Amino acid sequence: MSNSNLSLYQLSNHYLQALDFLTDPELALPIEAVNDTLEGLSGELEDKAINIAKFIRNLETTAEAIKKAEANMAKRRKALETRVQWLEDYLKSSMEATGITKIECPYFKLSIAKNPPALDLFDSQAVPDQYKHTETVTTEHIDKAAIKAALSSGQTIDGARLVNGTRLVIK
Repeated sequence: MSNSNLSLYQLSNHYLQALDFLTDPELALPIEAVNDTLEGLSGELEDKAINIAKFIRNLETTAEAIKKAEANMAKRRKALETRVQWLEDYLKSSMEATGITKIECPYFKLSIAKNPPALDLFDSQAVPDQYKHTETVTTEHIDKAAIKAALSSGQTIDGARLVNGTRLVIK
């Protein structure tokens, strides 16, 4: 059975099983046979890992291209929205300047309508105290950088510790 169709997970398991079997002291296999078998499995595992890393790079490139396209589309959308607002303001002011309050056609109806009353706080200092409320908001912030520095210098801090994880690096 060829290992080329095996997944990376299966290859990893086969490698570990072969390592256990081939290094069993009771079998006393020649070291050359052990090395040849492990090199073959290791080579297949490395080939599979390299192909997966290539696929990761391809996905990263595609994701970056999508991100760039999204940014360009957002800029274009914003420009279109700004243009629509400008045209609406232009049309409204032109109709108001000429006293025209309605225009009808087969596709739509344009009209100038009064908005409901809106509050204009032109002088908030003059507003009576009965309409003012003071709110105090306390937000807790943990200074992670300071805690990390303290732990790195050997201090012990309850509820915090330094941990070392691992990551995959593709260069």
